Amino acid sequence: MSDVGSGQRAPAPGWYPDPDGAPGTVRWWNGLSWSDVTTPAGPGVDVGRPFEPPPGAGGPPPAWESWGTPDAPRARPLRSRRPLLLGLGAAAVVLLLVLVGVALSGGEPDRDDPAPVAAPTSRPGNTFPPGTVRIIDEAAGISYPFLGDGWLEWDRPFQDETTETAGQYFVTQEDLPGGFDVFIAQCTSGPLVPEYGYAGTGTLQPTVTAVAGSVRQLYYPGPNELEVRRDEAVTVDGASAWLYEFDLRWDVAGYEASGERAALLLIDVGRPEPALLYLSIPNTHAELYGVIDRVLGDVDVL
Repeated sequence: MSDVGSGQRAPAPGWYPDPDGAPGTVRWWNGLSWSDVTTPAGPGVDVGRPFEPPPGAGGPPPAWESWGTPDAPRARPLRSRRPLLLGLGAAAVVLLLVLVGVALSGGEPDRDDPAPVAAPTSRPGNTFPPGTVRIIDEAAGISYPFLGDGWLEWDRPFQDETTETAGQYFVTQEDLPGGFDVFIAQCTSGPLVPEYGYAGTGTLQPTVTAVAGSVRQLYYPGPNELEVRRDEAVTVDGASAWLYEFDLRWDVAGYEASGERAALLLIDVGRPEPALLYLSIPNTHAELYGVIDRVLGDVDVL
């Protein structure tokens, strides 16, 4: 706990009953001040006892990366996966995180014990538990789970395939050869750029296949070999979509990874531009391959 200068120690960072909200609402305390992040109560997060901030407490709310756990890593500016090939404009990334359902601690709190109790969100198992943070991509018209520990909010340049980009990533290797700057695992989304010529559900397959050819050329070392794992029509929350999943393999000096598994999900969300969800995991982190299926199975159309 931190000393705020009045002789009274500030409670530890964590979720606490919202002092200004309706019953059943919790708010994030960053150790110095209340943030503007609130959520309904439900399963998934332990919540501390109610308290009044010590006199003199203040300061800015925590950054996005600190939500959920007091010790979550903070994002830092990073170079792009490779130099920007197209001069993309500075469009706004719409990324709203909605934490659905946060649980109050079992039983009636002891009013004589002022010490608050806070704990991080539960770790996902084989399925995403209630209370998992979701990434709400308003521009694309879809939402999907935030993957938790180690994943950072997308703070990089827009992808060439989407007009705006939202999502999450982490760096798997820095200082790459051949003009690449960093290699990443990613789970990103956005409205597909019109250059791919999407013309309705009948063109889902050829459009997403063209996107796959583009990302293979732009983001991966060559020469590489392609193995298609899935190329099939799917339904996402009642909407028509096409899934193209593939493995790439290469043998290029200077790369820690010798391959990657990636999936492109193109969804007709009832707008002129379909939503593109792009997931990729280098084989240096092959233990995370299962994340791809888990995310693909939990996409909602807004």
